[in-house]
Amino acid sequence: MSDDFTPDLPEDEGTPDLPAGPTSRIINRLIEDEMRESFIDYSMSVIVQRALPDVRDGLKPVHRRILYAMSEAGLIPTRPYKKCATVVGDVLGKYHPHGDSSVYDALVRMVQDFSLRYPLVDGQGNFGSIDGDAAAAYRYTESRMAPLALELLADIDKDTVDFAPNYDDRLTEPRVLPAKVPNLLINGSSGIAVGMATNIPPHNLREVVAACVHLIDNPDATWEDLHQFVRGPDFPTGGIIYGRDGFRGAYEHGRGRVVLRARAEIEEKDGGRGERIIITEVPFQVNKSRLIEHIAELVRDKKIEGISDLRDESDRNIRVVIDLKRDAIPHIVLNQLFKHTQLQSTFGIIMLSLVGGVPKVMGLREMLQHFVQHRHVVVRRRAEFELRKAREREHILEGLKIAVDNIDEVIAIIRGSETTAEAGESLRGRFGLSERQSDAILNMRLARLTGLEIEQLESELADVRATIADLEDILANVERRKSIIKDELTEVSDKFGDERRTDILGDAGSLSIEDLIPDEEMVITVSHAGYIKRVPSDTYRAQARGGRGIEGMKTKEEDWVEHLFLANTHDYLMFFTRDGQCYWLKVHEVPVGSRNSRGKPVVNLINMGGDEKIAALVPVRTFAHDKSLIFATRNGVVKKTSLAAYGNPRRVGINAMNVLDGDELISVQLADGNCDVVLATRDGMAIRFEESDAREMGRATTGVRGISLRKGDLVIGMVVTKAGSTLLVMTEKGMGKRTPVEDYRRQNRGGMGVINVKTSDKTGRVVAMKEVHPGDELMVITREGIIIRTPVDGIRVIGRNTQGVKIINLGSKDSVMDVARVVNEDEEPLPILDATESTGQEVVDSVALEETLGIDPDFDDDDGGVSLDTPADDEPEEDSLDELRADDDF
Repeated sequence: MSDDFTPDLPEDEGTPDLPAGPTSRIINRLIEDEMRESFIDYSMSVIVQRALPDVRDGLKPVHRRILYAMSEAGLIPTRPYKKCATVVGDVLGKYHPHGDSSVYDALVRMVQDFSLRYPLVDGQGNFGSIDGDAAAAYRYTESRMAPLALELLADIDKDTVDFAPNYDDRLTEPRVLPAKVPNLLINGSSGIAVGMATNIPPHNLREVVAACVHLIDNPDATWEDLHQFVRGPDFPTGGIIYGRDGFRGAYEHGRGRVVLRARAEIEEKDGGRGERIIITEVPFQVNKSRLIEHIAELVRDKKIEGISDLRDESDRNIRVVIDLKRDAIPHIVLNQLFKHTQLQSTFGIIMLSLVGGVPKVMGLREMLQHFVQHRHVVVRRRAEFELRKAREREHILEGLKIAVDNIDEVIAIIRGSETTAEAGESLRGRFGLSERQSDAILNMRLARLTGLEIEQLESELADVRATIADLEDILANVERRKSIIKDELTEVSDKFGDERRTDILGDAGSLSIEDLIPDEEMVITVSHAGYIKRVPSDTYRAQARGGRGIEGMKTKEEDWVEHLFLANTHDYLMFFTRDGQCYWLKVHEVPVGSRNSRGKPVVNLINMGGDEKIAALVPVRTFAHDKSLIFATRNGVVKKTSLAAYGNPRRVGINAMNVLDGDELISVQLADGNCDVVLATRDGMAIRFEESDAREMGRATTGVRGISLRKGDLVIGMVVTKAGSTLLVMTEKGMGKRTPVEDYRRQNRGGMGVINVKTSDKTGRVVAMKEVHPGDELMVITREGIIIRTPVDGIRVIGRNTQGVKIINLGSKDSVMDVARVVNEDEEPLPILDATESTGQEVVDSVALEETLGIDPDFDDDDGGVSLDTPADDEPEEDSLDELRADDDF
């Protein structure tokens, strides 16, 4: 290289100045600056020209160009289909300088009814399937615009939107479509740009239109107001959305996530040979064929148990059949499928779109605002265009009317002129016409001079002037424009709207181990030393009354089983201690034990103090506002508190009741506001009073007097019941009886009550009082851990003041500790307490799951037990204690 090309380095720059001659094309530039600007230009091109939709019409450039090219080619719904190759060629040659595959892929997606909630192109031929099959080549397929696409292009020829030159400046293309509907929300959009991505779910047209109308009428409406109309995403493939928090967050600030599940039904096989799961809808964007292959792989790898066969019976509708083994639990298999396959998927929402060419993440309200503003611009520009055309027509008609009114003179001027230009000039000079008016007169047919034509001319002029006045009013009155926008939206909604395909259910959250656990009935046992376990209720076989029983729990000499009750695995266990504290635990979190195992310490499962003892356990599934907890203490104190006050489960526990010194909590049960409370004492007394006698109190309170006790007597049990039930009373020596609750007359709270059972050395003191009905079975447990399961029907219904019959044979040093009612296998099980319904007494206290049902009036017993009623005058006088009822609050 010669010296002429050896540059000197300037003192203030690190790059040399290369010579720039007349033909030089060298520019001195830092490579960092060049890379930065080039990458920014490239990224903005990808963002604006390819990946992101416009907030106004919801279309990316390629989709907009496809629809516009089809409109120009006349491929409207009433015209015949044309080869897709024609559309792809037009788009490539006129507007989209990219590969043909990008155009055809976009066209195919606009045809697929499983990709778009409201398809914009009507296709004929193979356009792919939900199984992932590719579309046929564009030389084989045909297409035309779908009817809804016409609404996106409506009035595009009326100067409603701006046009820009195409890539070679030969033609112009619209920057945005007029879009009568909010296409971005009803069809959604997805795309990955440089450094950003969008993923907008589709929605129901009717719901979105209703939200738009509400926003037009109420410009200050919040996203919560609009959410009342837009219930949530509505996917083209249906499915079920679990939880609302995800899309509520997206509607508020533009980002969120929804959990979408397939729609599955469980049905019995033909001939009752087991059950099967039928999948009729899959989550959005899930490949059905790959989904089935994945399920088959999981079955082969034994990651999912219980499936015997899998087949795809789909035709036009999805139907995937999963046959189950005889011993499989359908809900467990289904939850496993949700956990391990795309039968449950997550749709991440990013509501990102272009606003004035700038990417922006928006919530529901802002997106609808931009669409409504766009429609205001379209309606205004359309009115301006039509007004301009109307005024031009008025101008012509006014010239023609002048000619008609002066027809003889006009004809004379024309006949006297040598050329057309001279005639036009003469007309303009004589009548003050414009050039356009004179040209219109010279081009007027002679037929327009008939009387009928003259009347039509005058009528048309009047109509044009009325139109002008109406358009001027539209331009001057924003309320008129709002009304027009709402009417057009409603018209499109009525024409193309349909029902939701995707259902929305309550929050499901992520799948936990609980979703994989069957909802089964369990026997829960808690020993005096605080050991707990759960065993399936069918472990204990039924025996005849008077049997010896089976060993139910191994205990040490200083320990014995103190609590026994029934609950389902998905219930909450509310542990109430004797000093009034409350703790929570899920039943499935209780360790499973064998029939004679000891169990695990309760203190290892909940944060209970070492000196605390369990007094009562209540299983509930939800914490209802219309239900109450009734508390009873050993010294006869009762308290009523709303169940909702305990609806915030915490491992550390809360104070459920203030228990006075020298007293302890013994029972907690649920009530629905229309129950009676029955308290039984150790010395054989009982009192029955209405639940409403105990007013509702707060959580950290003491309560009121429920029964007045004789010296040395204590309350041993409480039943919350209704009329028509039967009460079972059990004594230490294994004696028991059933008595109708009506035998215990209602009294005022705070009295001494009536005789419940005649106690003696033969019977021992009373240990339990429970509510039962014919068909029930009982579990009786002794201090030495012996359990017997016996039918209630073997215990006779006798009077209140009696001793009863022998229920269990005991050893010389053994005694009955507790009794529990077992739900009959043939009986329809009662649902666990729900926030919206109740089927009666559904509470388990410290010893039993109880139920409010009537007694059998035809029950006949041939047992020889004592059945003589005590004379009425043997009952204690209680009237003198009634005054304690109203003023004995603690």
